[in-house]
Amino acid sequence: MTKIEAPTNCPSCSSVLEEVNYLLYCRNPHCGEKVLKLIEHFAKTLKIKGLGPVTVAKLDIVSLEELYSMSYADIVHQIGSEVLAVKLVDELERSKSAPLNVLLPAFSIPLIGKTASEKLSKVCEDIEEIDYDLCRKAGLGEKSTASLLDWLETEFYQQSMLPFSFKFENNQTTNITHGTVCISGKLTSYKTKAEAHNKLQELGYAVKSTLTKDVTILVNESGVESAKTKKARDAGVQIITNLLDFIGE
Repeated sequence: MTKIEAPTNCPSCSSVLEEVNYLLYCRNPHCGEKVLKLIEHFAKTLKIKGLGPVTVAKLDIVSLEELYSMSYADIVHQIGSEVLAVKLVDELERSKSAPLNVLLPAFSIPLIGKTASEKLSKVCEDIEEIDYDLCRKAGLGEKSTASLLDWLETEFYQQSMLPFSFKFENNQTTNITHGTVCISGKLTSYKTKAEAHNKLQELGYAVKSTLTKDVTILVNESGVESAKTKKARDAGVQIITNLLDFIGE
């Protein structure tokens, strides 16, 4: 029987391949074939109609940022059809409302698919809250957690300018009876914001990561008079300096 040797270099750009859980990855961000496949996967995951392999190739783009910065005229010029350009512009505009539940799997992060994303959506609201403790709280394994944190540290900055909210959509229903809480800055009463978030939800509070109009309680345990705290105080929002004392634990 002929032994099949695994390739060591990317067939497109010749970069050395990296093995992760028996899968080979090209880590060259400028690899032409890789960029095309990443954009195709992104479009397929977000269900952007009219952005298949042929169209992606015609657009001659090298990043998602370039895709979303293209004007209608640019798209018409590249694909040669006003009708198709109109449809694609509409599809791209619609895709901007995609929640982080869909976005994370779309970014082709190794080991981070729909299941991992949904788990994360149960313990946090947006991408800025994600850290090691929260990943483990959500039930992600060590390798999945390491993969996501590595992507956040090394590649997310390239995607952070994209026109998305980067917020999760949590379909869990919560019986809100006591008000809406916004947590500002680091906590001293809990190890992570995720723990505090879960506890507050158990007690009947809604939890927001930003100071929206419906927030009735702001938690600020740092003692720093931040702009968010000042805005909350001016709006008559209750300011809490110790969450454990507030909930009676």
